[in-house]
Amino acid sequence: MSTSTTPSPEATSRTRNPLRQIARIPFGWQVLIGLVLGVVLGLVAAQMGPVPGVGEDGGDGPNWLTTTLQTIGSTFVTLLKALVPPLIFLAIITSIANLRNVTNAARLAGKTLLWFAITALIAVAIGIGLGAVTKPGENSGVSADSAAASSTQGGWMDFLNGLVPSNFLGIAGSMSDDGSVSLSFNVLQILVISIAVGIAVLSVGEKAEPFLKVTGSALEIVQKLLWWVIRLAPIGTVGLLGNAVASYGWEAIGQLGVFTLDVYVGMLIVLLVVYPVLLKVNGLSIGSFFRGVWPATSLGFVSRSSLGTMPMTQTVTERMGVPRHYASFAIPLGATTKMDGCAAIYPSLAAIFVANFYGVPLGITDYLLIVLVSVLGSAATAGMTGATVMLTLTLSTLGLPLEGVGLLLAVDPILDMGRTALNVTGQSLVAVIVAKREKILDQGAYDAARRTSFQILQAEQAAETEGAADAEAEAAPEGSGKQPATA
Repeated sequence: MSTSTTPSPEATSRTRNPLRQIARIPFGWQVLIGLVLGVVLGLVAAQMGPVPGVGEDGGDGPNWLTTTLQTIGSTFVTLLKALVPPLIFLAIITSIANLRNVTNAARLAGKTLLWFAITALIAVAIGIGLGAVTKPGENSGVSADSAAASSTQGGWMDFLNGLVPSNFLGIAGSMSDDGSVSLSFNVLQILVISIAVGIAVLSVGEKAEPFLKVTGSALEIVQKLLWWVIRLAPIGTVGLLGNAVASYGWEAIGQLGVFTLDVYVGMLIVLLVVYPVLLKVNGLSIGSFFRGVWPATSLGFVSRSSLGTMPMTQTVTERMGVPRHYASFAIPLGATTKMDGCAAIYPSLAAIFVANFYGVPLGITDYLLIVLVSVLGSAATAGMTGATVMLTLTLSTLGLPLEGVGLLLAVDPILDMGRTALNVTGQSLVAVIVAKREKILDQGAYDAARRTSFQILQAEQAAETEGAADAEAEAAPEGSGKQPATA
């Protein structure tokens, strides 16, 4: 006699729920699907063309699909921006405090900054070499009508003045044409404030322990929120890439084809030649590194934010055997100052492009200035618009027209993906190399590094957080529900 079983309504609901089915798709595949879908929808929106009479001045305006893609992409970026200020503040304070029990903290910090400079120097040299050979400004079809100075600019005096916080939160206000006031955060000032508070915590000593517990707990909460936003990256990719294709199309890439190719060739040389050589010289497996860093690299590509990718970068770096006390210092510092894509290759090639376009000859002194700005001025790239700030800083130092920035804006979203991927990969690379040279790298964990999915990393982080909470509960007296008070 045979019996038949009928699935419960709950089980049927789970199997038919499309959201659950989508969630089972590996995160990497979700991002890849988002990339393809973004290009397809962008091409469709471009074919639909503008809508007459809906523009601000009564002219042509974007169609409904372009507007939708723009809204999706901008919403994703806005969510990342909203979490950046507390993330920087809490992460920097916590990372500096984590070094209080490390005997060679100053040495680690110095070595980290030195390797930041070394890799930036190599990257900018590659960018200058490519620009000098290909002369991208002379081989472009872009019109001079596109020239326009960027609203976000950087100069050495602006940079130096920006180091001085105007208030404790680094908040800046601006008046719009309609009379409304909009607030923004100066990431560089937040970085300065965070470093100052972190050093003060070290100076205060044991009395700062309650403050550190609060900041540590708050950092866990902010990082959890950021993980939730990162889960939206495939959807954000559809909007960001789709809007870029719809707004600029392949025509803009064609007009700036030599420049675009130069930037990506330069980044690939750094990623696939320079980084492997540095790894090999330091006795590290190339395959283990790229397998381990892949989740951060891919997320940086689609999110276009080194700061938004920071928790992922730190997680994969720790999984490759870098001690937490050092990774929690090196990665937040690198996320704000270590940018081989935005602060080295891109501004060097862009400066050469602008000089070529306007017929301004560059001499040895000018090339040395590009190197100096790229190596020393990386901190000016802090924030979501780092590449634009760095470019205007470079152009102003060389005395080149700032209007040249507008010539390159059409392909900036396409370039920004590669720049950010290179940034986060370089940040993890320096942490691994310094840890190896200082003999604090877990070689077994590094050699065992494997390509890991986003879901596994997130699950491990959640399990680790729960484990820490359980350990704290077990350390407390029975029935008290809290840690015993300390004198």
